[in-house]
Amino acid sequence: MFRLVLLPSLLVLTLVSAIAVVWARHENRVLFVKLTRIQARRDALNVEFGRLELEKATWADPGRIESIARKTMGMVNPTPDDTRLVRQ
Repeated sequence: MFRLVLLPSLLVLTLVSAIAVVWARHENRVLFVKLTRIQARRDALNVEFGRLELEKATWADPGRIESIARKTMGMVNPTPDDTRLVRQ
């Protein structure tokens, strides 16, 4: 009687365990693919961030700003006669 209950129970538990292992491996693969996509996106964003930092540095270059100020706005360095000393 004990063997009639034990053997089918062990068989069912073995099958449940095997299904759990297969499910866990599948879930692991799905999560790994997701992780790989996220890492690729992170890498792309890091590249874009570096490009934007370089562009920002280019736009903020003092020589470039001075050149635009001189050409577009007609700005020049003040002469000594244009300089005034203010005392408090």
